[in-house]
Amino acid sequence: MKSRRIFCALGLAAVLVLAGAAQAVPPVEAFGSLPFISSPKLSPDGKFIAALQPYQGHRAAVVFKTHPGANEQPTILTYSGAVVDDIRWVKNDRLVLIASENKIAAWDNQVRTWVRAMAVDPDGKNGVLLLKNRPTMRNNTNNGLINDLMPDSPDDVLMNIWEWDQGIAWFHEDLLKVNVRTGAGDLVVSGNDNTIEWISDGHGHVVARVDQTASPLTDHLYVKDGDRWREFGSFDATTDRGANAVGLTEDGSALVQAEQSDQHFWILTKRAFDSGTRVTLFAAPNYDADGAIVDEWTGRVIGASYVADRPQHRYFDAKRQALQSGLEQAFPGLTVGIVSWDRAADAVLFVVAGPRHPATYYFLDRNTHETATIASAYPALQESDLGEMAPYNYVARDGLPIPAYLTLPPGKTPKNLPVVVMPHGGPDDRDDLSFDWWAQFLANRGYAVLQPNYRGSAGYGHKFTDAGSQQWGLKMQDDITDGVKKLIADGIADPKRICIVGASYGGYAALAGAAFTPDLYACAVSWAGVSDLPVQVHAEYLTAGNESKLFSFWGSRMGTEDISKLAATSPSRNAAAVKCPVLLMHGEGDTTVKIEQSEIMDEALRKAGKKVTFIRFDGEDHYMETSATRIRMLNELEKFLKENIGS
Repeated sequence: MKSRRIFCALGLAAVLVLAGAAQAVPPVEAFGSLPFISSPKLSPDGKFIAALQPYQGHRAAVVFKTHPGANEQPTILTYSGAVVDDIRWVKNDRLVLIASENKIAAWDNQVRTWVRAMAVDPDGKNGVLLLKNRPTMRNNTNNGLINDLMPDSPDDVLMNIWEWDQGIAWFHEDLLKVNVRTGAGDLVVSGNDNTIEWISDGHGHVVARVDQTASPLTDHLYVKDGDRWREFGSFDATTDRGANAVGLTEDGSALVQAEQSDQHFWILTKRAFDSGTRVTLFAAPNYDADGAIVDEWTGRVIGASYVADRPQHRYFDAKRQALQSGLEQAFPGLTVGIVSWDRAADAVLFVVAGPRHPATYYFLDRNTHETATIASAYPALQESDLGEMAPYNYVARDGLPIPAYLTLPPGKTPKNLPVVVMPHGGPDDRDDLSFDWWAQFLANRGYAVLQPNYRGSAGYGHKFTDAGSQQWGLKMQDDITDGVKKLIADGIADPKRICIVGASYGGYAALAGAAFTPDLYACAVSWAGVSDLPVQVHAEYLTAGNESKLFSFWGSRMGTEDISKLAATSPSRNAAAVKCPVLLMHGEGDTTVKIEQSEIMDEALRKAGKKVTFIRFDGEDHYMETSATRIRMLNELEKFLKENIGS
């Protein structure tokens, strides 16, 4: 099998400087810089690759040829004043940048995240804002919803937009045909004031829609039957439920939906359009479906993924699955995933990754069997810089098995180590055996890192998720505590040198650990963590209203009615119990967990006479979108850990 290398030249010189420096440990930048490459995608004809890369510390798009000529350089594409979140090829010669920016909304003076889509040629010319002719565009926070690529049309795609109907004085979701060369959108079909979703067939034809009504919150699914709409089912739309349409089966005969079963929190089902017959399409033994794998050109569902200890990918077509299995055999012990195909499926981009193997992307020509290495996401890191990561499962005090992972510092004996406990965010998320830039930085600096998938974490089935319902600061926190106590009992952790660190819900768990188990931790660190649950519930109410899917979700997970219980499990209202130093970090532009949550905690700790450091990140949001933020965060964290649990 022939092999070559495609060089992503953008930023390469800086990376080579880092990689070539003779140092005992890699610099913070090797971990904290944005990934050198992410989300690569092939153009429909397979001639170009577009990917996300850092440019001047922010994510940008970069376009380069699959078979570049000598000294050919990539094209750098940025979106003025915004962060490029995603890219999508829509035609052979047109790429769409999906970008976001936090700005104040005129109607309520609140900071909101605005998403816009711009189409551009591969060489960066002829850029145009999509939907630019629609007067109500300014009232849409998200104008990046491409519904159908319309491969049979050389110029058009289908996009969703909320538009104002003067006749009924209400916004409703419409579907528009948008010219990707001019940016202009023309109405295809208009929804009523309950329509929330359109489903098309991958060739520009509408096949179904979803309307949502309140009291009780219900999704009504309709299918297009000639000139009329035929009701196809009604679904409880509270919390995680609803129509949850994913796409069509590959043959177009059935609608694929994400549903719940007695055992699984998520499975994929298919519902035949002609008969309405519902059958299970995919269910993984012992794990929930993590998502559908869709054909990037038609949107048809061609497979499914789930996460055991590692992410797994399964295709319904035997030939696709044979390719997946062959790639897995070529990289034993690592996770392999196909990330993009050209339209003819002659060329493939795939990624190989593992805990000590940052994502590395490859190009495969299936006709010539030639492979090309594109780039690694973290090229300045070597395997020897990174810690061994392995399952560290245990049983909670009430008998519930808790999956967890332990990363050990490279070259260290696992005895009497300083430990960082790092619960994940969400809380509907989970950790697995994958490369984690934050955890590996800590391991490289000499800390063992425990990442527990406490009850309520995603992926382990109905009972496990439900066991975390309204258990913030209670049984969910006990699960984290029990993992720490096992580390101590096993002699791995030095009981006097344990710090709890997390972001978002993980930040809440860090603050809760300091407040509710004050003798267990020597320090606590929160990035954008919730500290006052009643205040957060009120913020969610103002954002979505009490008759919304989002608010019902938080009612299920956090609880929204028992204010006394919420107050009792709020770290800020228990600040007097905290004994250890606390580091708070928060982006001032965060629209997910507003910075007031850290402000409240900072004030409560100071009033209680506790040791607290509060660092604001100007312009940053919830997700650490810039290299400067990540690098500064790691520097502040390393300094804080050295001061409180050594190194």
